[in-house]
Amino acid sequence: MNFSFSKEHQMLQTMYREFAEKEVKPLAHHVDEAEEFPVETVKKLARYGFLGIPFPKEYGGQGGDNLAYAMAVEELSKVCATTGVIVSAHTSLCANPIYMFGTEEQKQKYLVPLAKGEKLGAFGLTEPNAGTDAGNQQTTAVLDGDNYILNGTKIFITNAGYADIYIVMAMTDKSAGVKGISAFIVEAGTPGFTIGKKEAKLGIRGSATCELIFENCVIPKENLLGKEGQGFKIAMQTLDGGRIGIAAQALGIAQGALDETVKYVKERKQFGKPLSFFQNTQFQLADMHTKVEAARLLVYKAAFHKDNGLPHSKEAAMAKLYAAETAMEVTVKAVQLHGGYGYTREYPVERMMRDAKITEIYEGTSEVQRMVIAANLLK
Repeated sequence: MNFSFSKEHQMLQTMYREFAEKEVKPLAHHVDEAEEFPVETVKKLARYGFLGIPFPKEYGGQGGDNLAYAMAVEELSKVCATTGVIVSAHTSLCANPIYMFGTEEQKQKYLVPLAKGEKLGAFGLTEPNAGTDAGNQQTTAVLDGDNYILNGTKIFITNAGYADIYIVMAMTDKSAGVKGISAFIVEAGTPGFTIGKKEAKLGIRGSATCELIFENCVIPKENLLGKEGQGFKIAMQTLDGGRIGIAAQALGIAQGALDETVKYVKERKQFGKPLSFFQNTQFQLADMHTKVEAARLLVYKAAFHKDNGLPHSKEAAMAKLYAAETAMEVTVKAVQLHGGYGYTREYPVERMMRDAKITEIYEGTSEVQRMVIAANLLK
């Protein structure tokens, strides 16, 4: 078993890290304070190929793998979790289901511009009464000749309002339960499709999180993704991959908080000595570092499984569960080790602590991840 990166992955990691430090980190505080979607940063992400890492070059991608993609999200999230989730939602939740389930025509029309970064993507599954109970979809899609008519509302949609292409789940047969859910590709600007309320959030405040509202929205029949009734399957398989992205985001947040804390305790003096001199500080740092490294192994293993065509539902769930809970624990300790300064916005650890919480909630709560893991163990 080889735990070393290939030379290619080492080069990619260096590039991702340098980009994050130079282009993303200087804006992270402003993005959070102003709750401002980083439009110019997203343009730079597109220019540097961040928005199509795991897709083949013939579809506009970088021809990379999911390990490289996870590394990119990790490096971005070390300095700005908002930027990390923008890339993750675009790649895992919008471009990837088109790559996995789309027709060749759909791939050429939608995947290519998504992978090139010419278009930004989003994913619409969650509804007011369909969060963890994702099968309880109320949005409907009724076939009318060569079109489907969509009606309903989605909530908490990442990249909403800035995305050009949306994957949307809707009921085509209410009598069939989850087997009556279908997936659709919906373009921004389609008549009857509007963006609703923008959420004011605890963390990832630069990320746009909004309602999607469909009122007699006419979607061409050729925008059905997969077949009728496959929507729930598409959503669940999409989330399996998406959880690797969110696990990488959580890993990045944790590593970023640890890095800031190590730097701080070496510089901050109390009782005439740096905080790093005291054994209590050393023990806490040791625990933080060990958990971050364990999370990293789980994230990279899940990416390895996906890259090699192996089952990865359990691996992705374990990675997300552990990385998210590690991010929360590490950021809380980071604030504590910074003392009063950690509670101020002068230092980034308070932002990291706020950002970490959502990783335990979206794309399946920690409780859902435990359900997935247990179901795989007991089947």
